[in-house]
Amino acid sequence: MSDKKDATKVVTGGRRPEWTQGIVNPPVWRASTIVYDSIAEMRARNAADTHHKLYYGRRGTPTQWSLADALTELEPGAEATLLYPSGVAAVTTALLAVLSPGDELLVPDSAYEPTRGFSNGMLKRMGITTRFYDPMAGAGIAAYCTDRTRAIFLESPGSLTFEVQDIPAIVAVAKARGITTLLDNTWATPLLLPAIAMGVDYSILACTKYIVGHSDVMLGSVTAAEGQYARLRAATYQLGQIASPDDAWLGSRGLRTMALRLKEQGATALRIAQWLKARPEVARVLHPALPDCPGHALFVRDFKGSSGLFSFVLNGGDDAARTALIDGLEHFAIGYSWGGYESLAIPADPERIRTETPWRAEGPLVRLQIGLEDPDDLIADLEAGLARFTAARG
Repeated sequence: MSDKKDATKVVTGGRRPEWTQGIVNPPVWRASTIVYDSIAEMRARNAADTHHKLYYGRRGTPTQWSLADALTELEPGAEATLLYPSGVAAVTTALLAVLSPGDELLVPDSAYEPTRGFSNGMLKRMGITTRFYDPMAGAGIAAYCTDRTRAIFLESPGSLTFEVQDIPAIVAVAKARGITTLLDNTWATPLLLPAIAMGVDYSILACTKYIVGHSDVMLGSVTAAEGQYARLRAATYQLGQIASPDDAWLGSRGLRTMALRLKEQGATALRIAQWLKARPEVARVLHPALPDCPGHALFVRDFKGSSGLFSFVLNGGDDAARTALIDGLEHFAIGYSWGGYESLAIPADPERIRTETPWRAEGPLVRLQIGLEDPDDLIADLEAGLARFTAARG
């Protein structure tokens, strides 16, 4: 059926009968060598399209194809998906697929730090120029474009400061100029933001986060719009990128419950964000669903809901006071990543990396990942933390 709802798609996607063979979950097909009955068969396979056909382990098995197939189904208008050993590998491979020496790349100033690092590092060494743009530029992105601009990278919302970008406006500018668009859609996933349907050429996920959902796998994906898959596949094969079948299987397992987890974590996060907004110790809460978050009107227009990651700015204080808040938390662990079932809190300092739009705030920034714990326990934990912050602030 073509009219399945998203919650049904995450349960049924990728479960082709030829891959499951009657088993509910596609099994783990581990393989390096694929053997053939004859030289003729080997040569015929080598000359044909190997997509979804056993050829060599690096091209994948039904275990990887199952998850990729399911992710493609979540993106209306998509052609196909490829998996990678991490979210960063997905970002970097997608960029290498569309850029060449002499090209120019536009990246929002709010982008994930490893994306910035790759842009300022390896791409620069390859002779590719990166220009950082105001994430709120919208149609004003045209002012950043030159005759060398070949790709525009988006991340909406930004993973530290949560500006929501005007994706349709940026896509319209890009299409008018023949520029490729790539979106890091990890925060929303296709369940909350159908990126390919909005005209984006490549939708990128750090599947480590909400797809896997259990903080035990590194995994990434890139879903390509119609007509954009061939060059992504070529770059992926040439770079030898492949996600292990065991990790892909765990990704598929996590995917089956993602709709429920995302709904629960999003609801809890919004409740906590609203609670924090009323606290005198907090100057600002950066959550796209709150009216004063940059780009909130765009969020209401484009997104189907919110996920469990947001930040808040403390009202004064310094790093020592922020550390007192975080170090004593009982239910929030201290650690990178997000999207898992456990809550996390980390300090973040956007001013270190911003270049186009300087970050100025009333106090230090704290980023929260909201898990599946009871909301009352998390609020009580933060309340105690804010008391420690106040005492340390003086």
